Amino acid sequence: MSVRQLSILGSTGSIGTQALQVVDAFPNDFKIQALVAGKNINLLKTQIRCYRPRYVSVANEALAAELRLEFMAPNLQVLSGEAGAVFCASLPEVDLVLSAMVGARGLRPTLAAVTAGKTVALANKEVLVTAGALVLRAAHANGSTILPVDSEHAALHQCLRSGQGLAEVRRLVITGSGGSLRDRSKESLASVTPAEALRHPNWSMGDKITIDSATLMNKGLEVIEAHHLFGIAAEKIEVWIHRQSIVHSMVEFCDGNVVAQLALPDMRLPLQYCLTYPKRLEAPWPRLKLEDLQQLSFEAPDLRRFPCLELAYQALRRGGSAPATLNAANEVAVREFLEGRLAFTDIPRLIEAVLMQASYRAEPNLEDILACDQEARQLAADAFQKT
Repeated sequence: MSVRQLSILGSTGSIGTQALQVVDAFPNDFKIQALVAGKNINLLKTQIRCYRPRYVSVANEALAAELRLEFMAPNLQVLSGEAGAVFCASLPEVDLVLSAMVGARGLRPTLAAVTAGKTVALANKEVLVTAGALVLRAAHANGSTILPVDSEHAALHQCLRSGQGLAEVRRLVITGSGGSLRDRSKESLASVTPAEALRHPNWSMGDKITIDSATLMNKGLEVIEAHHLFGIAAEKIEVWIHRQSIVHSMVEFCDGNVVAQLALPDMRLPLQYCLTYPKRLEAPWPRLKLEDLQQLSFEAPDLRRFPCLELAYQALRRGGSAPATLNAANEVAVREFLEGRLAFTDIPRLIEAVLMQASYRAEPNLEDILACDQEARQLAADAFQKT
């Protein structure tokens, strides 16, 4: 494998730091050209010293000025804001972009990478949730390849390589642990604290995605993402609760055969799969020992306790701008819950209220999507005041 030139969008987050562990494991196979971060300036400084990128970008100009003072090197260019992230995502010398910025702010940079014809390892599911049709059209037009980093979608990507096309696929099965509250009664969910919801039983993730796991919105967003990535209709995508987080997803083919991908719950595995695709390299990570498995269980999700999953299916079926509205309302609701101002059970109520009130565009362009995003955030903020 020739040396791959990388731009990492979201280098100081959970996915970004684990991606750099993959780079560390294969130092002769990757060169970091650009790092994009938010406000975690201290970790970014360490990454600059370690990987010596040519470009870095941070959240704002004040942080950029601080970096310029500390790294007065002629071979390092420091940028800021969305423009800086877009620049780093579309560098001519970069051939692979890891999109791991959190939330809708990763949309423009990822679209820039796709438009520039890059291979994009996509860890930001909100990009396809909010603008899937737009991004996929741009990828097709510019010869860009999108590789899914999410463990579930990386699993589906691997399973689908067993078949000869979508005509052979009966259904996709996305698995999920059920999150930190999977065994709580419906009556007890109203009193759940952020600390309780953040105690994920199987994975170590960021706060927002951990709450999405607890509400099952994470699975809903993954259903929407799978629809766009693989061109599969909503009615052919199912979600099952799999407590062990060993089977990361499955594909059932028309002949009755089911292909599943099994691995330890370690995000470095799907990251390595994407960063080295289509090759597989000997990995240093802990390995699954099949002989130690005691049980693999599967069960249907309880939509009465966790209605966010059904809200996501509804948004996908409606299409257009509805998924962007869903995503924005969810981001506001999760933030308010984490800050202790919204009850856990009010998260789906707030999202549903915004979906009912928001404007709808059947075939939105990028500006439409961004406008719907902002409108949904404002509606969510207004609705929150009334809860």
